[in-house]
Amino acid sequence: MLKGTRRAVIRRIQPVSVHGQVSLDVLWIDPEDPEGELRHARVGDDAVPRDLAPGDHVTLHYLMGMVTRITKE
Repeated sequence: MLKGTRRAVIRRIQPVSVHGQVSLDVLWIDPEDPEGELRHARVGDDAVPRDLAPGDHVTLHYLMGMVTRITKE
């Protein structure tokens, strides 16, 4: 996806520090996927709501095939 959005349900959030830069590994599923395949996105901690938690329904914002921001629905 070049640019756009996609709905998702958060399953797990794991903080990761790479050279002192904190990012979040976000595991999510597509709510319309009958198999519930677990997918992954790594985003900066400033690109997600502070109160993001497993089970939240969110919108993933894409640019050039990468998730750049997550917002709550």
